Amino acid sequence: MTNYNRISSIDIMRGLTLVLMLFVNDLNMNVAPAWLGHREAEFDGMGLADWVFPGFLFIVGMAIPFAFSKRFSSGQSLYDISRHILTRSLSLIIIGVLMLNTGRVNPELTGLSKNLWAILMYLGVFLFWNDYPDKENKFFTITGLKFIGLTIFVFLIFKFRSGQPENSGSLITGWWGILGLIGWGYLVSAFTYVLCRDSILKTSLFALFFLIMNMLSDWKLLGFLNPVKPVFGIIIDGNVPFIVLSGLIGGLLIRKIPVKEFKKAILVFICLGLIYLIAGFVLRKWFIISKIQATPSWAMICNGISFLIFILLYWIVDVRNKINWASFLQPAGENSLTTYLAPDILYYLIWSSGIPILIYKQSHEPLIVVAGSIIWALLMVGLTALLARLKIKLRL
Repeated sequence: MTNYNRISSIDIMRGLTLVLMLFVNDLNMNVAPAWLGHREAEFDGMGLADWVFPGFLFIVGMAIPFAFSKRFSSGQSLYDISRHILTRSLSLIIIGVLMLNTGRVNPELTGLSKNLWAILMYLGVFLFWNDYPDKENKFFTITGLKFIGLTIFVFLIFKFRSGQPENSGSLITGWWGILGLIGWGYLVSAFTYVLCRDSILKTSLFALFFLIMNMLSDWKLLGFLNPVKPVFGIIIDGNVPFIVLSGLIGGLLIRKIPVKEFKKAILVFICLGLIYLIAGFVLRKWFIISKIQATPSWAMICNGISFLIFILLYWIVDVRNKINWASFLQPAGENSLTTYLAPDILYYLIWSSGIPILIYKQSHEPLIVVAGSIIWALLMVGLTALLARLKIKLRL
């Protein structure tokens, strides 16, 4: 009854969320319509940008059962799988923290401009985490490139100064950055799968536990955990793990229901989507819908949207086999980390040059601003495809 085949709609939804992420991150929100961007922390509601990141977290969870079932079926030991989870999570957390601190660089104290510090940081990331081809025959070359990347990190961390009174001499973890949040969510959810395997009931209990943690955290009832919150705050707050675990439940369901029984899958996902949405609006009585505050109502509503969007894509792509229309999303879906990071290098290079290349951002016409950001996002997917052909693609 289990379907071990690759589900194309997972890659397509991953690509879609990444393209939308590039789009909303590029928007000049002083001009673009407010519903496209993030809402303020105290605003009870959400815009398009407030769904995009949890949509990606959801699909991270959906992919876990497929990825790890292959590892278990190939005979990998629990030790090897645990090491993979820890390595991948730690890598995401490290990159997230480095990205978070680029905006804190004090050029005078550091001796490097913010732009140069960031460019060197991204260069180090690509050197260290690139998925180099022909690893066996180019062992020494690849080891040398990784060593250069590591050396860059050591240099940047040693040189870093923020000039801020609360922490002038070192990096801070802060809110961990986008990739750091993904790393923590992946860590919890991957080990949940290792522990529960294909049990939907057990996985659902873990998801419920983190939903309750999210609620208790919002109610300020977890103060006794404050001593460990600087490190494990994302896990304690429960919001990110809950979203990824909800995606994991979706992945387990889609593996257990063969494509030929697609009507059952569609019914289950629509029901779950509606249940999550209704629960989110019920929870609104106690928690506003806020991405910035990471409220449980926001998480529930975002998960409900993700269940419904995924099953629509599943019906179009995997059931009806209509996949050509989504071919432009394939590079982003297959190389998500490259897609997310490569555009930042271009941003910093453009800002360093001082040349107003992104002229659409200066427009006062919303249509031009939005159209420019759409074109930018699509060009960045093309850049990812080009880098992949040049054997430049990140793998953790």
